[in-house]
Amino acid sequence: MEIRRDIFTCIGKGVKSPAVPATRQEWERMRRMPWLKEMCDRIENGEEELKNQLPVWTPHCAEFKNNHRSVDDALKPLKRLMFDFDEKGHTEEIKKILLEKSPYTVLLIEESVRRGTHVLVELPDGVTPDEAQETMKTITGFEPDKAVKDIARCIYMVPMGHTHYVHAKLYEPEVRDDSRKDEPTVGAYGESQGGGRKENQRSAPMGKANTPEIQTRSFPDQFKGVPYSSIISEYWNRTGGEPTTGERNKRLHQLAANLRAICENSENWLLEVMPTFGLSNQEMRTIIHSACKEPTKGSRMMDQIVNSLKGENFSEDIDEDEDKVQCSKFKVQSSKLPIGLKESLVGVPANMHLPVLCSVLPIAGAYADQVEVEYCDGNTQHLGIMSIILGEQASGKSVCKHAVDVWKRQFMEEDKLARKREEEWKERKKARKANEKAPDDPHVLIRMMPVTVSCSTLLKRFKNANGHTLYSFGEELDTLRKTNGAGSWSSKYDIYRLSFDRGEWGQDYNSDQAESGVVTVAYNWTILGTYGAMRKCFKADNIENGLSSRILVAEMPDNSFSKMPKFKKRSKEDEAKIQEAVTKLRSYSGLVDTPKLRKAIEKWVEEKRVEAAKDIDHVKDTYRKRAAVIGFRAGVIFYLLTGKETKDAVDFALLMADYCLEQQIKTFGEALMNEYIIAQNEGQRYGKNHSVFDQLAPSFTMNDLRSLKEGASESGIRNIIMRWKRDGWIIKVDKKHWEKCPMSHVPCPIKVA
Repeated sequence: MEIRRDIFTCIGKGVKSPAVPATRQEWERMRRMPWLKEMCDRIENGEEELKNQLPVWTPHCAEFKNNHRSVDDALKPLKRLMFDFDEKGHTEEIKKILLEKSPYTVLLIEESVRRGTHVLVELPDGVTPDEAQETMKTITGFEPDKAVKDIARCIYMVPMGHTHYVHAKLYEPEVRDDSRKDEPTVGAYGESQGGGRKENQRSAPMGKANTPEIQTRSFPDQFKGVPYSSIISEYWNRTGGEPTTGERNKRLHQLAANLRAICENSENWLLEVMPTFGLSNQEMRTIIHSACKEPTKGSRMMDQIVNSLKGENFSEDIDEDEDKVQCSKFKVQSSKLPIGLKESLVGVPANMHLPVLCSVLPIAGAYADQVEVEYCDGNTQHLGIMSIILGEQASGKSVCKHAVDVWKRQFMEEDKLARKREEEWKERKKARKANEKAPDDPHVLIRMMPVTVSCSTLLKRFKNANGHTLYSFGEELDTLRKTNGAGSWSSKYDIYRLSFDRGEWGQDYNSDQAESGVVTVAYNWTILGTYGAMRKCFKADNIENGLSSRILVAEMPDNSFSKMPKFKKRSKEDEAKIQEAVTKLRSYSGLVDTPKLRKAIEKWVEEKRVEAAKDIDHVKDTYRKRAAVIGFRAGVIFYLLTGKETKDAVDFALLMADYCLEQQIKTFGEALMNEYIIAQNEGQRYGKNHSVFDQLAPSFTMNDLRSLKEGASESGIRNIIMRWKRDGWIIKVDKKHWEKCPMSHVPCPIKVA
């Protein structure tokens, strides 16, 4: 069996997370992340509870079936063995001994999280893990952890600074010929992990000795494209977890009684796909025979599980014609979306796809806060995105909340520990005596903010952010408006505007009670709201302050007098993939180059400029510029999740730019410029109003233009003429007459490279 040269391990968010194949670059990028070093430092300083939040990697296997880290699902086990020495402070000593005396090729030596030692070696054919561990103990004088020796073993990720030795062969692993082993799954630091047989089983060595042959399958291992292992795993999730000693027979009988509905009631088929949990083959046959005695009438639970794992959308009760009308122009092809975004749409009706995507893009941008990207104008940008999801009462906006809830889990887990530290500090500060020195502020990093956070607290969070982006989710825009008085709301406007491009903001008070300072603002948010609340927040007196053009607005479909939409819960696998996407976004840092996205967005924004100029549409001209930026940033997130600058990424960026522009014009256009009609879409708008330029005769005067632009000032008319002349659309014939150039009818006369 061959393995791709660039894949040498798997990475997971945690011990129980999916193990995703990873390249050298991805592995090294993760080890360079500042937050990983910070977490390891805090663990070393006594915060042991953080250890389970560290990412892991698998030194003994480069790929697992369905990314499920277990012995039974190991597809590409490697000829390697990791030794874990718990004694602290001996890494350099062990390194010196092994580089001189090791009988095995040493691939990696690093300090563990708690300053023990990890040593990875090539395991020669015929040498068992037990034999290798005894050899290593004799050579070094230190005893390695005996539990660390199976294929599915994972190890906690440590920062690059913990590395003491790396061999070039680390990144070119050799795959073992015997790809599956009948052995228990022992996880990191002796913890039992994964599926498969857990009890009353012998431990098979990693070498060739005592290795059973691979079993040839007689029946399919999938049903409707879903692996039986995934179906069984979801069954345990829904029925209280895997069976323990004392209930194995009963629980396996119940599983067989349900599973037979999708195994043609075949006892041999069930025997092949069901887990045994240490029971003998004869015991399993007896259990399965008993479960298959009566003819099956099907299993509703199995139908639900299979449909859940397939990601089917139970929205068939929605009127199809109505759905098409609402999605005809801006339609998302979920099958082309990358990991994370695709799973966010599982169980969501098609006409709600765009609002859900717009609700998760800000938090996706917040996770990728270490990324910089060059825009069309040559400046570098970060992924600042703010979105408002609009809809009437009971319009289904909660579907966006459910998606965001899954995305924000990693933020919530980390903030929980940080808030606990802060509360303990406050208690110590409160309990100190009058003449006692106050304890030092821990300066914790907290990234999830309530939208109603005060400006002073927000300033404090920005001070402790260390270059990270904060994020807020609000269920009611009206709550935000009510909890911010005139002064506070004005300040929040400033903060929101500045956060789009990471500007500086601050306040200065002559008091210790209020927070003072100047900070860089990096703040993304998603807020749900009604049309009335939006009108109250953005009135005629503040619509021109620049915030409206920086907001990605999404509109829930009109569900007046329509049937109730059907939703479906995401499976645990879907949620795990979203967490995998989050981890992937967090692993990126530095400047990301996206030439195809830049070229496409540059062309798009120029086309919209030409349209706006011909129609003298100041509203479109205002909103096209930042709609292009928002679409570009959405395309960058797509690119980060796929790792490739594909045509799908470009199409997604253009779709989001078009959608953003239309929604901004529709939501804010009338307040910004009352004389322009609110457009439902660009085609309808252009067809009804035509272009002012096109309505003019080939030869025209200033009076002709004035008659078409009633109410426009003289300076405005002159500016229009000057702009058309500058762009080569018209030439001056005499003092009063202008003439259209021959090519001025072309929609986009200016070529973009």
